[in-house]
Amino acid sequence: MVSATHLGTMTAGQVRTWLASEEFDAASVRYGVDTYRLVYRTIDPRGRSTTASGLLVLPRNNDRWLRTVSYTHGTTSYKPDAPSIADGVWDRGPAVTYAAAGFAAVAPDYLGLGEGPGVHPWKHVPSETSASLDMLRAARQFVPWKGRFLDGQVLATGFSQGASSALGLARALQDRADPHFRIRAVAPIAGAYDFRGAELPALLNGDLDPKMSVAYAAYLLTSWNRVHGGIYEDPSEVFEDEYASDVEKYFDGTTPGPDMLKGLPGTLGELLKPRGFEVLRHPSGAFAEALRVDAEVCTAWTPRVPVHLYKISDDEQATTLNTDHCAAAFRARGVHTPVIDVGDKLYGGSRHLGANLAGTAQTVRWFTALS
Repeated sequence: MVSATHLGTMTAGQVRTWLASEEFDAASVRYGVDTYRLVYRTIDPRGRSTTASGLLVLPRNNDRWLRTVSYTHGTTSYKPDAPSIADGVWDRGPAVTYAAAGFAAVAPDYLGLGEGPGVHPWKHVPSETSASLDMLRAARQFVPWKGRFLDGQVLATGFSQGASSALGLARALQDRADPHFRIRAVAPIAGAYDFRGAELPALLNGDLDPKMSVAYAAYLLTSWNRVHGGIYEDPSEVFEDEYASDVEKYFDGTTPGPDMLKGLPGTLGELLKPRGFEVLRHPSGAFAEALRVDAEVCTAWTPRVPVHLYKISDDEQATTLNTDHCAAAFRARGVHTPVIDVGDKLYGGSRHLGANLAGTAQTVRWFTALS
């Protein structure tokens, strides 16, 4: 651990009011909370030493030994929107929900977000996994200074991008990546686990929200070209000239999300040249290999702990085929993973975002029952 900063304190009553202000379910709140930003050492996608930041939330109760929930957040492209920096209910609500129910909650910002240096490698599950694992280690190092200890049992959850991250962390812990921590259960919410077989086809067929499809396609191509290479030498090879000169800056961590969306066109046809469509429709080379590795959170391991896969019907950003394909992959390995529809919930007019609210409410109840 490099540093720890106390961010604030809320009583249980304040937590209930705060969560309810953005329609998070406050029924599980039992305690007040303290929030901290941790900066810690980890590795980048090439295995080089770097630092990352994350949010730690502790319950204000008398329990010295705490079970840990790891919550990995959904997509953001702007450094200050990460949980340890942004102080909005949307950004910190899930972690606060788990801590107010009595867990120690950790929410890594991921590489390149929050106070982490460099550019975020979006949808790079290996580095999301290592950042999550090293965030757990940093929390374990820090909490004794507050007279608390982590009991080693981890319940992993995450939303959207973070759904795959949660499965990646669970896989690593099951493989004994750290002798202190053991995975107890996994509850990913509204994930895009199968980009090649589900998400990209839905995006290209126009089955998902057009504007968000533009943002995700642009983020994927720019991020994976940085991390894996081989997609383009110059953005103008895949992006239309009107956007080619700006698109990488939109996803370098310095452009606020609303400005990024405003700067991008409304449809994929306006964004991509034929070569861009070809990359997405017929993946090959390093891009195809990256897609294979991304899907391994569902296809390359056999969970030995309970897994609940949460989805919302008519998800306009992450097609529910992702969840169905993940459940089928686990079933093929002899593992029954219940698929749970979280019901009708909107946030900002989005069913996908609403899944985070409803899924968090259902997950905290399940995790509490397991405890």
